[in-house]
This record gives sequence, C-alpha cells and structure tokens, in this order.
Amino acid sequence: MTVHARPSSTRSAAAPILSKVPLITAAFWVVKVLTTGMGETASDFLAHRLGPVPAVAITGLALLAALTWQLTSPRYRAPVYWTAVVMVSVFGTVAADVLHVGLGVPYLLSTIAFAAVLAAVFWLWKQREGTLSIHSIHTRSREQFYWATVLATFALGTAAGDLTARTLNLGWFVSALLFAALMLVPALLRRPLGEIATCWTAYVLTRPLGASVADWMATSHGQGGLNLGTGPVTLGWGALIVVFVAALALTRRDVEERATSPALDTALE
Repeated sequence: MTVHARPSSTRSAAAPILSKVPLITAAFWVVKVLTTGMGETASDFLAHRLGPVPAVAITGLALLAALTWQLTSPRYRAPVYWTAVVMVSVFGTVAADVLHVGLGVPYLLSTIAFAAVLAAVFWLWKQREGTLSIHSIHTRSREQFYWATVLATFALGTAAGDLTARTLNLGWFVSALLFAALMLVPALLRRPLGEIATCWTAYVLTRPLGASVADWMATSHGQGGLNLGTGPVTLGWGALIVVFVAALALTRRDVEERATSPALDTALE
C-alpha cells in the first residue's frame, strides 16, 4: 500500500487538523454492527409506539442534532461520533420502512435506488477530493461527503436486508448467515480490491448483518425468531454500545494521533 500526497488547490497551508473519524480497528466493526442492530429494533419500536410519521419526524430531528454536534466538534470524540452513527441507523431504518409500508415502494426497487445514490455520492466525492479514503477525513468538505456516504450505506443496507428476509423469504436468521458469509469476500479479496473498496464494501454489509441478527432476536417464534421483543433487544444492544464506546473514549485506541496538514491531501491506494 502506497501513500501518495498532492498539493491542495483549494486550501492553503495552515495548522494541522486531526481526523474527524475513528481508526478502523476490530472494535470499530463491533460497534458498527451493534449500532445497526440497535437502530433496526429501535426504529421498529418507535414506529409501532408512535406511528411511522411521528417516528420519522422525531428521529429526523435527533439525527440533525447529532450530526450538528459531530460536524461542529473540533476533532474525533468517540461518544459524539457514535451518537451520530446510531441516529443515522435509527432514522435510516424508519425512513426506509416508510418508503415500503407507507408508499408501497418494493424492496428491490429501493435497493437499486439506494445503490445508485451511493454510487453518485462516491463519484462526486472522488471528483471533488481525489480520494475516497476513510483515513483522509481532515476537512469539512470531506467530512460532509463522509456522512452523506454513511447515510447512503445505511439506507442501502436496510433495503438489502429487507429484500433478502422479506421479498426473497429467506428469513432473518438465514439472511444474517448470508451477509456474514458476504463479509468474508472483502476480507479475502482485500489485496486485489484495495483498501478503500474493501472498507466501504464491509461498511455496507455490516448494516444488513447487524439488522438481520437483531430482527431474528426480536421477532416472534412464528416468524423464526427468538421472541425477545424490540424493546429488550434495543436496550440490550444499546447497553453494549455504551460499554464499547466508553472503553474507546477512555483508551483512545481508535484516535488518530498524527495530525495532517490541510495543505496535503492524503490518498491511500
């Protein structure tokens, strides 16, 4: 893996800026999967208790507040970052469900549409910044592209998970096994695919993986689940997120200590 640097044409040299996202470690993927599962059952719980429209409105406002907190933070902080990811997961799931239940959009169509949106975001990001590396989030522009990508990946993952479980009738448990197996593909093909493609492929797949496991735990025995309920599963997964994020905040193992000058655009290829 070679690191290339090129002068920035839009920013002059200034004080170094620390990364606004965590380092990709094993803990990152654990918490990412937990947020997807917690977001899935939390959205179902809220939609059934409040109704789809109020749930979208409330979670949308919470997402706006979480992203504002993240974007205005001067550097990466684990509680701030993962709060934003949790709210992306909850809102994205509610919104995707409203598309299907409220507007009747088939899961296949929404999966294709969200895949197209993700491809468009990647194209614009690459055209503007020259790299899609998760290690290069050192400017406001790149951070905005990063969160647009995160939103698109969660929406795509939600639709894909529902597509396999509901439309293809695989059920939640088999869907979880399917996406767990698919997670091995980027791991095994990391060298030919490259780090950037591997990372984002895994990022997309963790969404339906975590959601399928959580739905399997929450749904009734008649639907092939463990019948634990959306409330208890949400609380359980939420508690695990708090524990992991607190550990990351204390140990700072996912913090990029090296500062990068905004006069250099770092691309990992």
